[in-house]
Amino acid sequence: MSAFLKKIIFWNYGRSTWQYDVLCALILAFIFLTPKSWFASELSRPVMHQNSPAANTLLITWPEQTTTAPPDTQELERRARQVTGRTDVRVHEVRPVRDKDGTVIAYQVDID
Repeated sequence: MSAFLKKIIFWNYGRSTWQYDVLCALILAFIFLTPKSWFASELSRPVMHQNSPAANTLLITWPEQTTTAPPDTQELERRARQVTGRTDVRVHEVRPVRDKDGTVIAYQVDID
């Protein structure tokens, strides 16, 4: 029995033998028939809250065009909650987005 396992583990069969064909078929069956859930782990699942700035930045348009200070943080958080559907949104930084005339048309909001 150990000689048989040794041949399988070290792949000691020639290419034109039936044993070689069976081993290749078993490998292909494993590759294509194994459910993905067997290999899923908590580390490989996508994370909703990533650390990249692009994933945590919203572009919130503002109906009132202004050249003054941005609206208060609470109003931005309220609108960010509406957009994301999350209740735990906190605003960290607000950057105005201006058109070619210098009028603020939206705000880039970094959220957590």
